Amino acid sequence: MRQFLILSGMVIGITTFGTVGIYILNGGTWIESLYLAVVTLTTLGSRDVPKSEAAMLFIVFYLIVGLGIFSYGAFEIGQLIVNNNLRNVWDKRKMEKELSKLNQHFIICGIGRMGLTICEHLESKRKPFVIIDHDEELLEKLHEERRWNFVHGDATDDAVLLHAGIERARSLSTVLATDADNVYVVLSARLLSSKIQIVARASDDSAVQKLQRAGATRVISPFSSGAIKMARFMLSPSIENFLEFTQGKGEWEIVELEIHQNSPYVGQQLSQTDLRERGIMVIGIQRANGSHIPAPVGSVIIQEGDSLFSFGTSQTVSKLTGEIA
Repeated sequence: MRQFLILSGMVIGITTFGTVGIYILNGGTWIESLYLAVVTLTTLGSRDVPKSEAAMLFIVFYLIVGLGIFSYGAFEIGQLIVNNNLRNVWDKRKMEKELSKLNQHFIICGIGRMGLTICEHLESKRKPFVIIDHDEELLEKLHEERRWNFVHGDATDDAVLLHAGIERARSLSTVLATDADNVYVVLSARLLSSKIQIVARASDDSAVQKLQRAGATRVISPFSSGAIKMARFMLSPSIENFLEFTQGKGEWEIVELEIHQNSPYVGQQLSQTDLRERGIMVIGIQRANGSHIPAPVGSVIIQEGDSLFSFGTSQTVSKLTGEIA
């Protein structure tokens, strides 16, 4: 943009210089002077003969000096426009290829304050994600600045969700402006994918029930969550401060480790694994049938489909996730 403004200023400046000089030395009106300045710079020629020798000499000087500046400026401006269009086309093709290859990714519907925060958190964890929103200008700006993939359109449209790869996605969050839109997104997403995890935002209790009935896995009410967090600070300030410190620094985190069929931990007792040696503390297990085992003892056998709720460093957790996925 800065280069474009500089080049435009050069072209406008040399044209203005010629217009003023011709007006002073040759007379006539400002429009006539501007016309003569432009046709001189563009080498189109003119039948108008300058009225004085001084005007002739000025036009010769103006043509010699100004033609180079005008030609360079016009060429560079055209090249900027063409290159920008080609870059946009190339970026969109590249993004489409990336979208088609995504698997087990995250879909964020809505790029307001909550959506932006979710994307920043996923980016910090190096997780693949796609944004769906109707604000194309904002999406293109985010893609240019942060290289975030997006799909422009209405998140309640099945075609848009399919374009974002909902059938291959791991999870979807919907944080649109209204509860009605969020309910519609949840319903559409659940019909398109029965296994995807859906996290939705609700503004009141009645919306929570509707979102759950529509198929949301989890429903978050910012007001209720904020109130509960404030109550926790009142009851256990040291614990909350510790959790905020560890998670805020990005050094420690609580995550869910999914145990798949080919995981090396299937069939092993918890005490037989190397999780503790690797700095991973298992604080709970959820079986595939939905039952929970809080604070599991070492004799508990890890089964296929288990989810291990674990506490450890971000680096260790990320490495372990890649091994057992």
